[in-house]
Amino acid sequence: QVQLEESGGELVQPGGSLRLSCGASGTIFRINAMGWYRQAPGKQRELVALINSDDSTNTADSVKGRFTISRDYAKNTVYLRMNSLKPEDTAVYYCHARVRVDWADLREYVYWGQGTQVTVSS
Repeated sequence: QVQLEESGGELVQPGGSLRLSCGASGTIFRINAMGWYRQAPGKQRELVALINSDDSTNTADSVKGRFTISRDYAKNTVYLRMNSLKPEDTAVYYCHARVRVDWADLREYVYWGQGTQVTVSS
């Protein structure tokens, strides 16, 4: 089993910044991809940013130029730096990881964190 622990969500004013962190622990052979999704009230969960094992990234158009994803491989941790926050960024942010748990098992398992609330409001 793999556990994802998120931190960093809070109330922030428009134009402000936050950094979210997510650490993975448990039975991990390799993390193929790790990143963040978000879900606002009444909306579907959507990709925010993802970083792959080759360091390539996928970032939603709505946050490009404002959010930056990075990863610490030694700590199995991913970060999301969020700048110039807008009220429409308000959502629960979920950490996401696609993991191989053993060198002999080629399957990729998907894990989610519990979510951390980000509220952008004056």
